Amino acid sequence: MEPFQAIEQLTFVRVLKASFVAYPVVNAVHIAAIGALLTSVTLLDLRILGALRTLPEHPFMVLMRRTALLAFGVAALSGLLLFSVRASHYAQLPVFLAKMVLIVLAGTNFVVFAAVESGKGHRRALRLLAVLSIMLWCAVLLCGRFIGFL
Repeated sequence: MEPFQAIEQLTFVRVLKASFVAYPVVNAVHIAAIGALLTSVTLLDLRILGALRTLPEHPFMVLMRRTALLAFGVAALSGLLLFSVRASHYAQLPVFLAKMVLIVLAGTNFVVFAAVESGKGHRRALRLLAVLSIMLWCAVLLCGRFIGFL
């Protein structure tokens, strides 16, 4: 049996697939987590780009980072559950693979941002990374929406 078909046959996956309530709840949690992730990332990036200056920079950025990391964790776990129901189908979709690549790129951007931020005088680089972050996460969202229609 193919590995993705084996995932689809796991007991908890079959229960998730058969449940009238569980799958829609997981889907709703995934959407809410994505909303929280994109909102926190966008607000963080906008603050770096010069918006929201009335908010104290450090506490705001710490809060948005924590929110983004928590939201990403919930989105990843709920996304794995959603993936498991049709793993063999989703794994073959170019848009799904593009979404995974974009998530890796967005994560890499986050790591680079943290490294650049720890240095001094790199405001231009931080702004470029903030714009890239918004673009990457919006592309992840768009790919995710296409997956639901294929």
